[in-house]
Amino acid sequence: MSKLSSETVQEAVQAVLKHSQEKKRKFVETIELQVALKNYDPARDKRFSGTVRLPHAPRKRFTITIIGDAKHIGDAKTLGIEAKYIQSEEDLKKLKKDKKLVKKFAFSANAFLASASLIRKIPRLVGPGMNKYGKFPAVLNPNDSINEKMDNAKCSVKFQLKSKNSLSLGVAVANVEMPEEQILANMNLAINFFVSLLPKNWQQVKRLYIKSTMGPSFRIYGF
Repeated sequence: MSKLSSETVQEAVQAVLKHSQEKKRKFVETIELQVALKNYDPARDKRFSGTVRLPHAPRKRFTITIIGDAKHIGDAKTLGIEAKYIQSEEDLKKLKKDKKLVKKFAFSANAFLASASLIRKIPRLVGPGMNKYGKFPAVLNPNDSINEKMDNAKCSVKFQLKSKNSLSLGVAVANVEMPEEQILANMNLAINFFVSLLPKNWQQVKRLYIKSTMGPSFRIYGF
């Protein structure tokens, strides 16, 4: 972890885990990497966006909806995927580009996969909503394995500022039920990947924190 003290990061992870054990929740808390930037103008500088696959799936529960053609719908049913997470072109037409319905649909799953034959039709069928909410589907090609694509989606995290005025962001990189070494492996890769997206790398990182869903933040970089 360039620029980071491995000891500081390890102590922060241990503190997050300790706090989650002392105050047990009724759900599995995620562990989020929080970033504050400096020397970066989101209105003028080149906007960054990147997705990286982590070694271990960060979320305990992660739902994926398949927007499929006849073949992929059949494959999804064979795999035992719940009916509510299998959608067809006809199902999308029923949304009628209604903003409220599209928003509800976009937030009905953590991620979406769509057959290659349908992917270009989605903006026409539902409008810009899926893209607006950061839920535009990944492509599912005819010979792709749905299981492999789903595993990839579960392990992938995206770094992108939410607005032109924002200088901070947060991304789930682990959860409190993961072993410490897996949390550190995910964090190491996520941080280095994120820094590589910035035009001036570490010079534009002001602070880094980690925190569990309901726990306090622990600073691992910056003052």
